[in-house]
Amino acid sequence: MAGLLPIPREAAQAELTIDLGALAGNWRLLAARIAPTECSAVVKADAYGIGIEQAVPALFGAGCRTFFVAHVSEGIRVREALGTSGVSRIFVLNGLSADPALYLAHALNPVLGSRSDLKKWLSAGAGGQACAIHVDTGMNRLGCSLPDLDLVDPSRLHVALVMSHLVSSEVPEDPVNVLQIERFEAARQRLPGIPASLANSSALFLPQLPAYDLARPGYALYGGNPTPNDRNPMRPVVRLTAPILQLREIEAGTTVGYNAQWTAKRASRLATIGVGYADGLPRDLMATDARPGGEAVVAGRRCAFAGRVSMDLTIIDVTDVPDSDISIGTKVELLGSAITVDDMGQRAGTIGYEILTNLGRRYHRVYLG
Repeated sequence: MAGLLPIPREAAQAELTIDLGALAGNWRLLAARIAPTECSAVVKADAYGIGIEQAVPALFGAGCRTFFVAHVSEGIRVREALGTSGVSRIFVLNGLSADPALYLAHALNPVLGSRSDLKKWLSAGAGGQACAIHVDTGMNRLGCSLPDLDLVDPSRLHVALVMSHLVSSEVPEDPVNVLQIERFEAARQRLPGIPASLANSSALFLPQLPAYDLARPGYALYGGNPTPNDRNPMRPVVRLTAPILQLREIEAGTTVGYNAQWTAKRASRLATIGVGYADGLPRDLMATDARPGGEAVVAGRRCAFAGRVSMDLTIIDVTDVPDSDISIGTKVELLGSAITVDDMGQRAGTIGYEILTNLGRRYHRVYLG
């Protein structure tokens, strides 16, 4: 990873396995679903935590030719990861947030989202380099208003894409989806003949969404469920395991962890692993007497957390795991096919996106495929 030294296996207390074959397979699945619409890949936030330098070549090898990032610094990393594969387009989502010269020097395509962006890009004499126009259709975050589009002069500006972002695409019945589609169509009428993009991961499964010319999946590529109320069609990409550092037996009534928030209801066996909130394991996975917390898989059995998640350590109740199946060094699975990023996010009161993008930097990382 850029700027970070890899952690050797013998020096790490946990191992993060990243299946690049699954990542590529997820892209191919979505690309086939929407063909002939082009399928791009969103690789912002260090490719959702798995590593730009590893993810981008895998996606390119699968056939992806258009990438989206949030920051110029990410765009530069993507361009470097592609090497001589200069045919790819790299769109930078967060408006014209840096000197236009940087976009030009690294062949990056800004997503212009305001009057200020449009004027600055033209003033820099960069109109000949392809850009995208972001239209706000309801997010009220970034994006041009309809009147702003009057500044778009195709004779002075090479607009390769007009795009917007859906507010609630994971909820098919939400009426805001139809409203945003109508607003996007109004914007397209002001920019006729320009390729259009509206679909993120979940929107690819919206029956009411027009196909348009380009889709921008992100979360689904990394194994997240784009259809939260249905079976996940994507393959898991990440697996997080950690060896047991210590086992101990406690009596019923004994408290565990900071502030004595969890009390053993029976004689119990506890396992401690070297992963905590400093490694991206949410503190809200804590288990107390008042609420259940996170879970891990130990010897094929789901086992509950015991007590608070601390900075570097987490305790797991392994009482129900047979003696013959557990010892110091036994691997505990925190993320994988049984406990997905969506599962962990739900238990922590957050979303799988946050789980992925907070993946720790102290893990030994193994890339498959």
